[in-house]
Amino acid sequence: MTAAPPGRRRIAVLATIVPIIYGLDLLTKTVVLRTLEGRDPLVLIPGLLQFRVIFNSGAAFSIGTGMTIVFTFVAAAVVIAILRTARHLRSLPWAVTLALMLGGALGNLTDRLLRWPSGFGRPSPFQGHVVDFIETFPGHFPVFNIADSAIVCGGILAVFLAWRGYQIDGTRDTGRAEK
Repeated sequence: MTAAPPGRRRIAVLATIVPIIYGLDLLTKTVVLRTLEGRDPLVLIPGLLQFRVIFNSGAAFSIGTGMTIVFTFVAAAVVIAILRTARHLRSLPWAVTLALMLGGALGNLTDRLLRWPSGFGRPSPFQGHVVDFIETFPGHFPVFNIADSAIVCGGILAVFLAWRGYQIDGTRDTGRAEK
């Protein structure tokens, strides 16, 4: 038996991480909605960490509330762009980076297509709300979810990899990393 070409192994890494992130995001949102929606926050560490359900129609940090349809199409475009970029994937760090961003984007896109607050009736197509529930430093930091965390971690990794000169195709631009 011969080993898979390097590009296929990287795609396999991406194809393994994406459903894990997506599944964790959907599972945690479902559990939190069933147990906390309409209730007081669940305080885990006073002043530091609590779970509180909010429905976010905007982007990260509730920016652009009321522009849900725009963010839905942006999320769909991001998913398509990542899938197209993955065709050239030959780098393990970039496979992890793209997987984090894709899994997170799919999780929040699913919310925008299928979720909305109880009692609000069914929204117009593409105008659902993202479920956020993790609140650190209550009152001082935005509420977020697993998908948001994955997207942010993927974004930080992308900046780091680009700064160090690592390319998606597995090559390294050493001139960029030394500047």
